[in-house]
Amino acid sequence: MTEPVKIIECPRDAWQGLHELVPTDYKAAYLTELVRAGFRHIDAVSFVSPKHVRQMADSEAVMQKFLASFPAGVEAPEIIGIVVNEKGLERALATPGVTTIGYPYSISAYFRRANANMTRAESRSLVETLNKATRDANHGLVVYISMAFGNPYDEPWGPEIVEETLEWLKDIRVKTVSLADTAGNAGPATVAEVFERASSCVAGIELGVHLHSRPENAEAKVLAAYQAGCRRFDGALTGLGGCPFAGDELIGNIRTEDILAAIKSTGGRTSIEESGLGTVLAMTNEIRTKYAHAPIAS
Repeated sequence: MTEPVKIIECPRDAWQGLHELVPTDYKAAYLTELVRAGFRHIDAVSFVSPKHVRQMADSEAVMQKFLASFPAGVEAPEIIGIVVNEKGLERALATPGVTTIGYPYSISAYFRRANANMTRAESRSLVETLNKATRDANHGLVVYISMAFGNPYDEPWGPEIVEETLEWLKDIRVKTVSLADTAGNAGPATVAEVFERASSCVAGIELGVHLHSRPENAEAKVLAAYQAGCRRFDGALTGLGGCPFAGDELIGNIRTEDILAAIKSTGGRTSIEESGLGTVLAMTNEIRTKYAHAPIAS
């Protein structure tokens, strides 16, 4: 039997750049519907400065309401909370229901400064702090390698930079890494090459991808990663959202529906049945209609 594919649904990434604030109660209800639909790994919240990402200012309240209304008899999912500094780590570890800490480690100096205002050494030091703290707290840690498939900033880049980063993460015993096509500018051939080379040097690490794409190229990128051996994919229903700091509004998250279709076409399997997505897809489209276009009031 083929190895099951792990799907990480990313409402946090879908929501963080929306213009209008999604109500806390609605976010919590949405997470509940994801669980009902079979999602067991959810990138749900982040613990960052509201000055930069106002949509995520209510992460603790969202988790509190989500846990209060959690369906009886259903196994609790993995909940990923994104942090970018030690203050965020403290908040995440203190929030019931958050089981895994996520950190975006950028191999692009320009993007690292724009996104976190850190040097390479500072960012690596933070990863080591996160790694120790999550082990001590019995939490998981996933490190996202931002700009893993290239960047638009005319900086040095190549698979060897990704490999060096992965070797370092392996040395400090990070167990889960996701390669991010942050700017969405990699074609299928690049996705396949980088993943194949990366996976060959990191035995013992669960390696996945968080791909961004224009809609017409999405499924080909998923298939390229899958055929290169990837069995962990991040997605967002309807392709909502993406990195608000990457620059191109036409490039966003890959639709979870496209990931499921691509995997199904290969004979692969997941825990998600497309027939069970009706309610949460309707909620996603409601978010698009109500909250994606009006500017946030100051």
